[in-house]
Formats: sequence, C-alpha cells, structure tokens
Amino acid sequence: MRRTLSFPCAGETLWATLDAAAGETGLLIVSGGNEIRVGAHRGMARLAADVAAAGHPVFRFDRRGIGDSSGANAEFEGSADDLSAAISAFRAETPALRRIVAFGNCDAASALLIHAPAGLSGLVLSNIWVIEPQDDAMPPPAAIKAHYWARMRDPKAWLSLFKGAVDLRKLVEGLTKVARAESRPSGLAQRVAEGLMRFSGPVRILLASGDGTAITFADAWKGHAFDPARSRNDIQVQKIDTASHSFADEADYAALKTAILEMLRT
Repeated sequence: MRRTLSFPCAGETLWATLDAAAGETGLLIVSGGNEIRVGAHRGMARLAADVAAAGHPVFRFDRRGIGDSSGANAEFEGSADDLSAAISAFRAETPALRRIVAFGNCDAASALLIHAPAGLSGLVLSNIWVIEPQDDAMPPPAAIKAHYWARMRDPKAWLSLFKGAVDLRKLVEGLTKVARAESRPSGLAQRVAEGLMRFSGPVRILLASGDGTAITFADAWKGHAFDPARSRNDIQVQKIDTASHSFADEADYAALKTAILEMLRT
C-alpha cells in the first residue's frame, strides 16, 4: 500500500511517499541532485514498489526546496537535517521497523557519507559524487583520462591524429587538466573517504562503468584517502556494465534492485 505524508524539518514541511510492507528492515531512498522523490523516468517509484512487494517498507522524500517540500534548497551539502528528519519520520510511520538501509545515487550517496545520519544499518551507494566545482565546462579529469586511454587503444584514433583530424588544442587542455588534478586530490573525495570509515555497517558501492561520475569515483577509490576503506571486508564495490547514470535500462535496473535486496536481507 502506497501513501503520501508530510513531516517537519527545521521549521519547514517535507513531503514523502511510503510504500508499506510487513518486513522489519526498510529502505530509505535519498534523491540525488535536484531530483524529486519519484526519480528519473519514475525509476525510484518503480524501485519502491518492487522492494515493498518483496516485503520491505520503502520511504522516499523531497528535501527542503525540492518538489512538494517547503524551504530553501541547500543542495546535498546542506541536507543533514533533512536526512535525520526523514529517518525519524520513517520510524514513526513504521513502528515495526528495526533496521534501515539507505540508498543514494550521485550526490545523495555523498550526502549520506559526509553527514553520517544516525539510525542507518547499511548503505547502498551508486556513482558517488566526488567532483569539485569547476571553472570550465570540461569533463572531470578521471573521465578525460578514461576517454583518452580508450582512444589510445584504438588504431583508428592514431590514424586520425596523424591525419590532423584530432583537435590538438582540446587534447592538450584535457591532458593538462588531468595532470593538475592528479597532483591536487579532491577535498570532497577525502570527506567521502572519512565518511565511509565512520560508518560501521556494511556498504555496497555500485558503479556504472561508462558514467563520468562513477569513473571519477573509481579513480579516487584507488587513492591513499581510501586505503582504510579498501581494507574493510564489509565495503564492496560492484561495477555494472552500463553508461546510464540512473541505471535506466532493464538489465541495469535489475542489477540495482538485486544489490539493494541483498543488502536488505543481510
């Protein structure tokens, strides 16, 4: 059974959707970016219905300034109160709830780590956002590096270079950006790494192999900041062969749903 409800947060009113189920372990879905709780292409609404049908209650909400909720939009960096209020509301609306697993994509995943809200037993985090604000319109350095590495393995790309069909100015700009970034680690990546170590429960990280945000995180994951996290047996990283940031294709969605249900059943 699905119903809509509201709850208070720092003097504002947030709106949420609860898909009820009898299970004692529930799923909290945190929307990324400025996306409303229904999700891209209604993906989060579909996920909530499927997870609830498997026996787990699901709670989705709009943070302040998004969708139906009042207040100013403070982006993911200012969502600590929203997360805590949503967890409290989920428990209040589902008295039989004993455990909560949270799922967040993109900067929602980052928010769950840097704010570390109390009351969560597990995390499923996809395409974690560790990209700092940029002054130019170029892709993140890790995505540039992945792009050029793929092209270097393609003989046709070398032929294009020799024929002058490659924009050398863009090539130099891209490689320069990569070199600068590798000498200057992301502050957000450091905070995400610290958040992973603060969280004591199991974590499943899902990465879309062709997505620029996921490529950037995968590059950061290999760095020293994540050394402690990589040593933990309860933090798993799973790559999904897709370029879809929101796991929109059927096979991608099935992989996402399976990972979440496995975490809920752990």
